[in-house]
Amino acid sequence: MKMPATPLGRSLRQMATADLTVLALGRQELSASEYIAEIQRRLQKQKRVRFQMHAMGTSLEGTTEDILAVVRELHAVPFDQGVQRVYTILKLDERRDRPRQSLEDKVRSVEDRLGGDL
Repeated sequence: MKMPATPLGRSLRQMATADLTVLALGRQELSASEYIAEIQRRLQKQKRVRFQMHAMGTSLEGTTEDILAVVRELHAVPFDQGVQRVYTILKLDERRDRPRQSLEDKVRSVEDRLGGDL
C-alpha cells in the first residue's frame, strides 16, 4: 500500500498505540511502585511518544519505531535499579489504512457505538 505524501514529498509517519507493563521479578519489596515511578519519570523526560499511566500499565502512542525505542529504554529501568530479571509485556497496535489513530480515538469509537449506554 502506497503511503500518502506530505507537501514536502515525504511519507506520513504511521501512528501506533501500545500497552506496556514492565515487571521486575525477584525484587525484595512486594510493591512495584518504586519501579513504576521511575518508568513514569523517564517517560516524562522523553518527547517521542505520548503516554498515559493506568492501573495495570501504561498506554503509549507514537510511531512504531519510537514506541519500540522507548520500550527498550523502559525495559532496562529495573535492571538499572539492581533487579536481575525483568519481564516486559507489550501489546502493539499499528494501522496502515489511516495516518493516525490516537488513544482517544479508539475509546471514542467504542463510546459512540454504546450511544450513552455507559
